[in-house]
Amino acid sequence: MKIKKVVSLLLVAIIGGTLLTSCSDENKNKDTVEITNVSYDPTRELYEAYNKEFQKYYKDKTNKDVVITQSHGGSGKQARAVIEGNEADVVTLALGYDISAIEKAGLIESGWQSKFDKNSSPYTSTIVFLVRKGNPKNINDWDDLVREDVGIITPNPKTSGGARWNYLAAWAYSYKKNNGDEEKVKKYMKDLFGNVLVLDSGARGATTTFVENGQGDVLLAWENEAYLSLKEHPDEFEIVTPSISMLAEPPVAVVDEVVDKKGTREVATEYLEYLYSDIGQRIAGENYYRPTNEEIAKEFSDVFNLDMELINIDDKIFGGWDKAQKEHFDDGGIFDEIYDGEQG
Repeated sequence: MKIKKVVSLLLVAIIGGTLLTSCSDENKNKDTVEITNVSYDPTRELYEAYNKEFQKYYKDKTNKDVVITQSHGGSGKQARAVIEGNEADVVTLALGYDISAIEKAGLIESGWQSKFDKNSSPYTSTIVFLVRKGNPKNINDWDDLVREDVGIITPNPKTSGGARWNYLAAWAYSYKKNNGDEEKVKKYMKDLFGNVLVLDSGARGATTTFVENGQGDVLLAWENEAYLSLKEHPDEFEIVTPSISMLAEPPVAVVDEVVDKKGTREVATEYLEYLYSDIGQRIAGENYYRPTNEEIAKEFSDVFNLDMELINIDDKIFGGWDKAQKEHFDDGGIFDEIYDGEQG
């Protein structure tokens, strides 16, 4: 009986390995390959433009067509969707913590952040204010957001990566102003979220609330999202750059378990690497993301304020994403303390 059991297990392993190899070989020999990019809310326009250029590049290089499926939503929700079975070949999310959550679920190999250049962040962004034309409430910096006459629109830090960057940018400003006095910082954050009119689940939803539905006096927004709104409605809005903000590094990663199962590792890796090419970097800049290639970034100096004081998540104020997530955004963290308290 033991011998039969061992033989059966060996046969299962051999058959499984053969099926996996066949799947991989089949994809390598196909004229068309399909991949899915699970991304966060405000990257729709970026990847719509980028995908077209990558498809041309990949066709010229391999003589194969690549079909790219896009998925967008709040970064935290997107990470959970991948963990729960959304078969992403690559993830291009709003912050490292969300990709680390996928890693902890066993879908991405450890060390993913060193697999690509620049901390696996091919472009960066920051947080700015989008206000109505003429800035009628005279909103110039973070202090103005806690005035009683100001209504704020920002997404929910529980579901949106952009919202967590918004929160951390406000915290960094108050932390520096109050010389690290945490009680004063918490009071400021409580006052700020007391002025929030709507907490949408994602950044694009928050933009719709502010731009299309006309709610609020100021939108806390990704820089690229603010510029897209300005491009579409130049006579209705303007951008205010605060004195301090965050260096937002939206990272990318190959989902190892999926690409190995589908046999798409080569095209998925190429897809992310091409973001660092001159073409990929210029597409990022044209879609109002800051290229990490410094020379190409200079080409967009008339768009971006390259002299902003930007705080890194690894700064001592926050101590990295794991620490920031646990202290501020996990259940029972500081965000729950200041926001639930305000609502109660």
